[in-house]
Parts: sequence; C-alpha cells; structure tokens
Amino acid sequence: GGDRHGYGIRQDILDHTGGAIALEAGNLYRTIRRLEADGWIDESERAPTADGDDERRRYYRLTPFGRRVLAAELERLRALVQLGVEWRIIAPATA
Repeated sequence: GGDRHGYGIRQDILDHTGGAIALEAGNLYRTIRRLEADGWIDESERAPTADGDDERRRYYRLTPFGRRVLAAELERLRALVQLGVEWRIIAPATA
C-alpha cells in the first residue's frame, strides 16, 4: 500500500485483522529491523509533508525482493485455502 511509518503499519495491521492483532511498539520495531536486515523492506527517502508530519518519522517500503517474498507467501496461502475447500473443511468463497 505504499510507504508507511511504524505507526501507520500498526494501524494497517489493526484494520486488516479487525483488531485481532495489535502489535506492541517494541515488537513492531524489532520486526521492522529484522525485515530490513533480511532485505524485505528498506527505509524510503520520503520527506515530511507540510501538514505537520513529524520529521523524525521513518517511512518504509517493500523492496523488489520483499514483494517477491510476499507474492510467494500469498500463493502458498492460496494453495492452502484451496486444499481446505477441496477437503470440504471450508466452503468456497462467494463472489
């Protein structure tokens, strides 16, 4: 979804999980550092905007490698869901 700062990433996680996953700041930033060290994300050059954005805020984005890793994980999950449908553990998704 574009460049995000830590708090924005946390809010996205809350929104996408319906509040089921609420990372504490320490865990979030440890994970960000690990993802950065593994080459999955990097810090963007995004500058603070004129609308009061904090100049200390760091923005992160997926690297091309991180995007490939994400795509592979989504394909793995898609296959797992398909297996659940085939084994009649879950119903097929409705359109």
